[in-house]
Amino acid sequence: MNLSVNVQEDSNVKVLEVSGEIDAYTAPELKETLMPLMRESGNEIEVDLENVQYMDSTGLGVFVSALKASKESGSHYTLKNVQNRVFRIFEITGLSEIIEIKAAIRGGNE
Repeated sequence: MNLSVNVQEDSNVKVLEVSGEIDAYTAPELKETLMPLMRESGNEIEVDLENVQYMDSTGLGVFVSALKASKESGSHYTLKNVQNRVFRIFEITGLSEIIEIKAAIRGGNE
C-alpha cells in the first residue's frame, strides 16, 4: 500500500495528515516530509495518524528520529488520532511514555 503525507497549516500549527501504511518501503517518504519541519526552530507539529492502519518498527524509527531532532531544534510534535492497533506498538515499546499522543482511537481495527 502507498503512503500519503499532506501538510496543512492551522493557526501556526503544521498538521501532517498521514494515510496508508508506514513500513520499510514507505517510512522514508514520511521521514523526508517530517524531518525538515522538526529541524526548524520552534515549530509546533501535529501528526494525524487517523488513516494509518499499519506501522512497523521502521515507522517507530522515524518518530524517534523526529523526537531527537525536536529536542535539538526546540520544536515540538504530537501524534493524534492514533488507531488502536498502531497505538499498541507505541505502548509495547514504551514510546507512548516519551512521545506525546493526543488521542488514540479505541476499538475498531482489533
